[in-house]
Amino acid sequence: MDFKLEDNLGTEEGNTVNTKDDLPWQMRMKFNNQLNTVDLYTLNNTHTNIPKIREGRQAAQFWAAYVPCETQYKDAARQILEQIDVIHRMCMKYPEAFMFATSSKDIMDAFSQNRTASLIGVEGGHSLDSSLGTLRTKYHSGVRYLTLTHSCNTPWADNWLVDSGAKSSQHNGLSEFGKQLIFEMNRIGMLIDLAHVSEKVMNQVLDLSKAPVIFSHSSAYTVCPHKRNVPDDVLRKVVNERGEGVSEFLEDVSKDPALVAELLSVFREVEHVSMRQPDDLPIHYEEVKNDYRTSYGYPVPTQTVLGQFSGPGTNTSSLLSWSL
Repeated sequence: MDFKLEDNLGTEEGNTVNTKDDLPWQMRMKFNNQLNTVDLYTLNNTHTNIPKIREGRQAAQFWAAYVPCETQYKDAARQILEQIDVIHRMCMKYPEAFMFATSSKDIMDAFSQNRTASLIGVEGGHSLDSSLGTLRTKYHSGVRYLTLTHSCNTPWADNWLVDSGAKSSQHNGLSEFGKQLIFEMNRIGMLIDLAHVSEKVMNQVLDLSKAPVIFSHSSAYTVCPHKRNVPDDVLRKVVNERGEGVSEFLEDVSKDPALVAELLSVFREVEHVSMRQPDDLPIHYEEVKNDYRTSYGYPVPTQTVLGQFSGPGTNTSSLLSWSL
């Protein structure tokens, strides 16, 4: 299909934006991220391929970097980097179709070159391993939105299953570290995505955030009564607070061509980076302590040598070492 993306930008006949596409996860599950074994022009067993993107006039696409909740406390941080990597490699393999984008300017440049602006959103805060340094590293890798939770609580935020009664609240919404993370996302210019979070988290983030937020793949609860969706009182709060710079995007409306320009406006507002220093206060160790996590940097005792040396008459207190 031969068309110019920019010809009808913002018109009824114009272009669309997809705020979440799971093709990278399909690359993992079907091909173990081996892009050399797949052709995105002829791929026909997924929802997305290049011909479909062109037919749908996808002017901009947020590729979802996602790993399941089962990876939390294990290898989520590694696996999410591999998903970010496969998105970069998709753009490198198909430069005539995709232009990697990290800013509103990049999106407009892609429009002018008749390519699909390809952005990265990380779906699920469990992949951060509760680290602001990891958040910033993901930003440096090109990530421009973070879905705070998937369908599992993190050590700092409750997910939507709390509202359904299937899971218990651990933080009454956001923990103190969760609030730190919101402010740091504002500082670096990363979109906050509230799909999958609990209603309490939605409301807390709307109160805290100084920048627009999105719901990358949610609908209105009144239209589709599922706890994953956004209740009317939250939608009204979004509308009431728009004057203070808080906005939102629902997946259903982000595919409306008339709102492409609004997405650009939201992106421009969010990408402003504060000049204040990065937040380097780590999460409390007790909030993330588990069998797979080391304590380097925290002033907590490690007892790794006790099993080797403790015995009758041994003063075990003298054998405690500290991670400094």
